[in-house]
Amino acid sequence: MSDKLELFKSSPIGLGCMNMSHAYNTPVSDDDAIHGFREAFEMGYRHFDTATLYGGGKNETLVGEALKSVRNEIFLASKCVLYVEPGKGKALDGRPETIKAQCEASLRRLQTDHIDLYYLHRLDANVPIEESAGALSDLIREGKIAHYGVSEMSAETIRRAHNEHPVTAVQTEYSLWTRNPEIAVLEACKELDITFVAFSPLARGFLSMTFDDPAELVESDIRRAMPRFYPENFPANRALLAEYAQIAKEQNCTPAQLALAWVRAKDPAIVSIPGTRFIDHMRDNLAAADIQLSADAVYRLDQLINDETVTGQRYSAGQQVEIDTEQF
Repeated sequence: MSDKLELFKSSPIGLGCMNMSHAYNTPVSDDDAIHGFREAFEMGYRHFDTATLYGGGKNETLVGEALKSVRNEIFLASKCVLYVEPGKGKALDGRPETIKAQCEASLRRLQTDHIDLYYLHRLDANVPIEESAGALSDLIREGKIAHYGVSEMSAETIRRAHNEHPVTAVQTEYSLWTRNPEIAVLEACKELDITFVAFSPLARGFLSMTFDDPAELVESDIRRAMPRFYPENFPANRALLAEYAQIAKEQNCTPAQLALAWVRAKDPAIVSIPGTRFIDHMRDNLAAADIQLSADAVYRLDQLINDETVTGQRYSAGQQVEIDTEQF
């Protein structure tokens, strides 16, 4: 098992694979998903991020089939703990035996003998984090995973996990309109030499300006249940985009590239994993790695879109239950 950690750290833009199979709009066909993942590799993506949860394992299967021929050339990340329980929906289980069983299933679906980075997708409040981290430490010793990470966990929980076995990466939502990691997690990552991975850096499509009204989204789209997209909140948020689009124009980039370049400007060591179903969007996002924003643009963006200027919480009360990250 070769260690491709440097490939991970040197790839500022990775591909969040979820969109092909889960949560947003209608999943694409298997053939289109496989074609999309292969096109992503051809255009330069080397970090691919999936999870047990996405599509009830379907996303891992598609990623595995698409990329098995280039497995040694990519950094492959997946996640455990969250999963789809047949007939019941999303479930969470952080017990060591569940983590190990899910890893075995992920390895089969991904058609590989090891996973480069395996995350605890969420904190199971019923299981001490030390027990979950200990299971991942066992998997590292067994050669089934090279590194482990945690997702949407607080600085305190990260430190506890790190004390059990060093954490390689922390994945949390981070964008102009979601600044929660700035409370404590980003500092903890720097202190412990942990790579921070920003998911939803495009604010779930809001900052890429790919839709004008949440009513355009299919009924099953998870954004319909997120307060910032509610009819009573979205118009106020949409009003922020006029100046945002003007800044993108001045910086000679697309709105999506502006959002990704902002993350890079905050800290070049942060890895972003925007997700998309569209090949042209993949290409657009990847090109953001070469964009350097002016200091004035970063300042204006910080003043324009932040936790104080955005209307609505990022999650509903029901969704917030599984989130451990510090909240404003």
